[in-house]
Amino acid sequence: MQKISAILIVRDEEKNIKNCLESLNWVDEIVILVDSRSTDATESIARSFTENVFVVPWQGYAGTKNFALSKAKGPWILWVDGDEVVTPELQKEIQDILKAPVPVSGYEIPRLAFFLGRWIRHCGWYPGHVLRLFLKERAHFNELLVHEGVNLKGARGKLKNHLLHYTDRDIEHYFKKYNSFTTLAARQLADKNRRFRVVDLIFRPFFTFFKMYLLKLGFLDGLQGFLLCIFSANYVFTKYAKLWELNEGVNREA
Repeated sequence: MQKISAILIVRDEEKNIKNCLESLNWVDEIVILVDSRSTDATESIARSFTENVFVVPWQGYAGTKNFALSKAKGPWILWVDGDEVVTPELQKEIQDILKAPVPVSGYEIPRLAFFLGRWIRHCGWYPGHVLRLFLKERAHFNELLVHEGVNLKGARGKLKNHLLHYTDRDIEHYFKKYNSFTTLAARQLADKNRRFRVVDLIFRPFFTFFKMYLLKLGFLDGLQGFLLCIFSANYVFTKYAKLWELNEGVNREA
């Protein structure tokens, strides 16, 4: 069977990381990078599972993950976040792949998110395929500021079984990430020389809600689905408001 390394980048994940690491007890190696800004018991919990724990200053999502990639020894990489869990069914599916050479460089995995106490099966979030299993020599993380992904050389396949994502346990947790993510998303637009337009601020949030709640059947996810669609529309609104702020130099000292 081919060797596989799991890599994680974590910060303040003491409520989730134990379940995550227990679901990885079958891999050959676990490499964990703990953001040096972490203030809870994340590091000590991580060290109880593996010696490959590195406390590092934040280098951005892509830079930090590429550093983790450089520390992994296995030819196959399984990238997971601290709030995710590999199901037994997904474990078996991956182990079957490792038993023999395959014609692809990586695999997308369907991700099922647990949001405010409910599994979200619509809203455009599910199946939410993400490239998480790949050959190390054929991949690297791209340089996007937020929602970074893997640039893969070669073909990719799709797995059938779920990666569980315990994304937001409460609304406070959602909005703790919200401000940082919208700032990075606005900067990303500005770095691409995107100029603010009033129509983006007015119509894009509305269309986001319409698409997620109606076209993607978010109404079938109950109140949590409604809240997710509203929050997502507000995310888009805030992202473009911050782009306006960046374009106009608002609050800059003369």
